[in-house]
Amino acid sequence: MKSPDTTPAPRKTGRPRSFDRDAALEQAMFAFWRHGYETTSIADLTAAMGVTAPSLYTAFGDKQRLFLEAVQRYAGDPQAMADRIASAATAYDAARDLLTGAAIAYTGDATPKGCLLASATASGSPDSAAVQRAVADIRTGIARHLAARIERDMAGGALPQDTDPAALAGLVMAVIQGMSVLARDGASRATLLSIGTAALAAWPMR
Repeated sequence: MKSPDTTPAPRKTGRPRSFDRDAALEQAMFAFWRHGYETTSIADLTAAMGVTAPSLYTAFGDKQRLFLEAVQRYAGDPQAMADRIASAATAYDAARDLLTGAAIAYTGDATPKGCLLASATASGSPDSAAVQRAVADIRTGIARHLAARIERDMAGGALPQDTDPAALAGLVMAVIQGMSVLARDGASRATLLSIGTAALAAWPMR
């Protein structure tokens, strides 16, 4: 008679995910983009992502970490953005590309209107404050790289020596953020592009 097998069964290491994490993250990004950080609930996110709340927490941690990961997906590689600004023919070209890119991104047919980064509105909660700081760092980084490109043009004689790089870069960023508000209000792509052109008319010239 064969003796019973007493070899312990291998331990399970947890159920494998039954969803596409990347696709779920994209849907979370759209939900935050459409409704904003504070007003998007866990129930909204699970419905959009097609996952259960436990699966969301297991895969992404919590709502704050999910939002920050969605922001990274939205904003892309910060080094790539820095390289695009630095490699532009002139600071004017870099600013024009930023404004044009914003006008197009904020009015896509298949995406929510406006800017995802603008959805991290202040509410006074510690959770929102941490999110807002992270988003502000992205905007500050873009402005800093644009200001550096402006300084290069000043050094090369393409811009007047009395140009204020931080103020000029700040103007571009302010217009971009304003475009987001107008896009959410229903402004067309043509309208936003014309606003970008008007903003560039203030660019200092030699």
